[in-house]
Amino acid sequence: MSDAMRDTLASLLRSSVRAQAHTENADKLHNGAITPVLVFPNEGSTREGGLVWRGCAANCDAEDGTAGTLTDGNANPGDKLEGSDAAPDDPVHLKRRVGLFSGVALIVGTMIGSGIFVSPSGLLERTGSVGISFIIWMACGLLSLLGALAYAELGTMNTSSGAEYAYFMDAFGGPPAFLFSWVSTLVLKPSQMAIICLSFAKYAVEPFVSECEPPNALVKLVAVISIVMILAVNCYSVNLATKVQNIFTAAKLVAIAIIVCGGAYKLILGNTRHLQEPNFASSTATLGNIATAFYTGLWAYDGWNNLNYVTEEIKNPSKNLPLSIIIGIPLVTLCYALVNVSYLAVMSVSEMADSEAVAVTFGNRLLGPLAWLMPLAVTISTFGSANGTLFVAGRLCFAASREGHLLDILSYVHVRRFTPAPGLIFHSLIAVAMVLYGTIDSLIDFFSFTAWIFYGGAMLALIVMRYTKPNAPRPYKVPIIIPYVVLIVSAYLVVAPIIDKPQWEYLYAGGFILGGLLVYLPFVKWGYSLPFMDKITVFLQMVLEVVPTSTTFEY
Repeated sequence: MSDAMRDTLASLLRSSVRAQAHTENADKLHNGAITPVLVFPNEGSTREGGLVWRGCAANCDAEDGTAGTLTDGNANPGDKLEGSDAAPDDPVHLKRRVGLFSGVALIVGTMIGSGIFVSPSGLLERTGSVGISFIIWMACGLLSLLGALAYAELGTMNTSSGAEYAYFMDAFGGPPAFLFSWVSTLVLKPSQMAIICLSFAKYAVEPFVSECEPPNALVKLVAVISIVMILAVNCYSVNLATKVQNIFTAAKLVAIAIIVCGGAYKLILGNTRHLQEPNFASSTATLGNIATAFYTGLWAYDGWNNLNYVTEEIKNPSKNLPLSIIIGIPLVTLCYALVNVSYLAVMSVSEMADSEAVAVTFGNRLLGPLAWLMPLAVTISTFGSANGTLFVAGRLCFAASREGHLLDILSYVHVRRFTPAPGLIFHSLIAVAMVLYGTIDSLIDFFSFTAWIFYGGAMLALIVMRYTKPNAPRPYKVPIIIPYVVLIVSAYLVVAPIIDKPQWEYLYAGGFILGGLLVYLPFVKWGYSLPFMDKITVFLQMVLEVVPTSTTFEY
């Protein structure tokens, strides 16, 4: 690194830290109680590339006279399975503050997104039967519950955050864990973001073109604009992003309440004709269609494993993790059942199958002059879901990069706003590419196919560790039949669509997963680094005003 680059970065960090540090720390910095130490590549840093800011007491001595060192924050051991808390001065990490109520809220809030507003029509189209579609909706809820219960055992056995990444590392070692982080960061989370933003765009555009289908180009343009807006919110401020999430989650619950109350009103009036004919005999579903119908339903349930990503932040995880799952997932299943009954109390099967914005059609049929409330409420709901998705995805990218599995720059945070801006921008760019490439149905299939490969892998990890680690502490232990059932269903969901109707998307997904090994071997296992990456990293640091997450204060 050139001296000019060093001087520029040093000036940036000094001014940024002085401007944004806590008042007490800033006073000590200006008074000389904290001496800034700049660590460059190959000069004592454990990272290669970029610039690390470290603070230590005056003359690099702590207040007790010993040499200044980084602390691990093990202030309160608490539950013996909880592990240590994050360093108290690290602005990126959070302390344990997710209780039972917050755990249930996290599961319910992430599961109820755009799926229930978009998926019913696709599910009916693939099954051709009201009865079979209801069975699949309930089966999806049961499968999500069984999978989450198995995850509860894994999460209480290994309380590290990262969910599948940590479990694969325990059971299989580095390569499978890397492949999960590789696919999740580069495919799963961005595709989820793209799906939700396309849903948002359909609901936002449809009221203005009610006489015909909204132009595909316009829908994609609105989806891209929404991604840019959400990116700006999340890069600007963590507090702003969380406030937006809270407000839009409330609107989501209002939308669910409107649908359920409207359906109940119609049922009271005796409008039950669409529910009295299950049409099992008329179903045209094949094994492959049922599998892809499961994809559509499971997309609406996705998020059942999100609590495992924050296990390190859960209070008493051995108790609250399984309890949150047992309460949250049945609650969501009940909501979905009521919403589907309400749809059929107002619309016919053909109307649902022909509509790509089911909730908007519901509002047009029931609410009269107030029909505009439905697309507005659902648009707000999907926007909030997209905001939460990017918020989580940025942290997942940040965690994987911090472990050396992606570019270092993706784990850096803004020096003043403390947001993982590079990771957020990276995810948004991939999501935009997916929006421009695919439609909602193809993206849902692609997402579900890839996700269930890893869900099945997590079940296999649980089974393997029952034999390889029989004496490991398991505060919560599921019957061994549960992971076997979920593993078999996962294999069916992966294999059946390929056999029934092969598509290039499935080949792309499988090739991308295995292609991760071509990155893992040279860049992770053998530690090869491209010679120009240091300069790119430093340039992006200066442009984005970001620093490595080892930033801390010691005094």
